[in-house]
Amino acid sequence: MQPSVPVQTAPRAALSRTSLLVAACSTIIEWYDFTLCLYFATVLSRVFFGAGTASLLTALGGFAVSYLMRPLGAVFFGHIGDRHGRRRMMLLSMALMTGAMLATALLPTRAQLGGLAGWLLLLLRCLMAFSVGGEYTGVVAYLLEGARPGRRGFVTSLAAAASEVGALLAVGVCALLVAALPAAAVDTWGWRLPFLLGAALAGGVWLARSTMQESPDFERQQEAGTVPTAPLRYTLRHHRPAILRTFSISALGSITYYVGITYVPTFLATTGQRPESEALGLSTIAAVVVVLVTPVVGALSDRWGRKPVLAVLAGFSALLPITLFSLMRGGSSWQAVGGAVALAAVAGGVSAVGAAATAEQFPGEGRLSGLALGATAATAVFGGLTPFLAELLIARTGWPLVPGAMIALVGLLVLPVVLTMPETAFSDQPKQ
Repeated sequence: MQPSVPVQTAPRAALSRTSLLVAACSTIIEWYDFTLCLYFATVLSRVFFGAGTASLLTALGGFAVSYLMRPLGAVFFGHIGDRHGRRRMMLLSMALMTGAMLATALLPTRAQLGGLAGWLLLLLRCLMAFSVGGEYTGVVAYLLEGARPGRRGFVTSLAAAASEVGALLAVGVCALLVAALPAAAVDTWGWRLPFLLGAALAGGVWLARSTMQESPDFERQQEAGTVPTAPLRYTLRHHRPAILRTFSISALGSITYYVGITYVPTFLATTGQRPESEALGLSTIAAVVVVLVTPVVGALSDRWGRKPVLAVLAGFSALLPITLFSLMRGGSSWQAVGGAVALAAVAGGVSAVGAAATAEQFPGEGRLSGLALGATAATAVFGGLTPFLAELLIARTGWPLVPGAMIALVGLLVLPVVLTMPETAFSDQPKQ
């Protein structure tokens, strides 16, 4: 078996700025949809499952189950991207996302179709989750392979920053809609408007993607005749240690984001006894912090290396979260803001450097399949399930700082992996 170390190619021509910008911005759609469903969960539960707490739990449970489709989608689209090109894969995934959002906007409600409406909604959520499964990893690989030497960390970090822009856009659209329409109008027809907007945005991204260049690294593989015929088997055979490193880095990125940011409003509103408006306000501030921090940390990883930056962030993840959750729960409003901002900065930093570091664990051959097995699998476990697990453990143990302890534990476990992994930041840069 070949040793599993990152394999880098010879210096290659960078993609045009237009192609890179289109790819980076396209992750806005994925997180717009995800946040839209999260913030509109109560409305969608009433419209498709009926009134009551049981309907909300059914809707949230269905959304959680649909999240498990992401790893399957990542493997499927990873095969297409590794076998037939990054551009073709990203066009197909965005076409499916556009169709899923448009179909959701036009879906008959429970009042019109009965119980079947709820099942159709969940089916469309599964299709959406499947189509976005390879979206983020595909974009990261494309950006990495098309960036200039010495700028890969910064360029790939833009995908993470754009994701948070999508979340902020969804929050703004939801807030504007609720403020502009009566509650009855929102339930009757207003809920369709954000999904129509999302479908229009996704369609626009698909058109923009149709003008993108193919990844230079995939073109290199075609010229050299090294495109793997079975990318998944190739990666499992030659790069198992790389998959484990990628899983570890992505586990840290997922738990810091999903518990350190996404779960925070729920934590503040329940455990922290803070008003919902304050909790959502802190969440919005945290999202802005991620947008600002992400490209800065990505650039620092180009200058200092992925390994030292990730090691520092893993150390912060191990040492700070329990204290920060304590501040958010029992401190003053300003202390709560400080805790939320610090958590967001750590989460944004891990996402920024993790984007390039995970993709660099693999050569161009089989890269998307490797990311599907490592990064997307870690996100499904440490992203989709950890907020629910945090809430469950708080209820069972009575200890409100469980979320901080969960992040700290993962930080401690990932730190040795980071300290022993090969440095990949400078392998594409010209020799001095």
